[in-house]
Amino acid sequence: MSNSNNYEDSRTKGKHAHSTEYRRLIWEMIVWPLIIEQNRPYFSINEYQSKRVLFSKESNLPSSKLSGGLISLVVKGILIKEEHIYSLHYRLIPYLRKKVILTYGQALKETYTK
Repeated sequence: MSNSNNYEDSRTKGKHAHSTEYRRLIWEMIVWPLIIEQNRPYFSINEYQSKRVLFSKESNLPSSKLSGGLISLVVKGILIKEEHIYSLHYRLIPYLRKKVILTYGQALKETYTK
């Protein structure tokens, strides 16, 4: 979702679908690209915020609409928060090593697989 028209269309979705859409957006457009760029399984809150601001400007989505997505990824178990550092779930690290484009659905499935 890279333009404001998609954002406008998303308002008609239910609460759960809306939350999932922002989680997916945060993961696929901000968090995973940041992890790949940094080439490490963690990032600081400042690195995340810088990436979010850039994405917000490019997509014409206000940063305030994107703010809950990071915490939601922590709640889902994809990321682990420690102080001002967010770490990748250990089962996702092999994807980082291979530089794979990892979608939100794949990341979620991998973290819940026993």
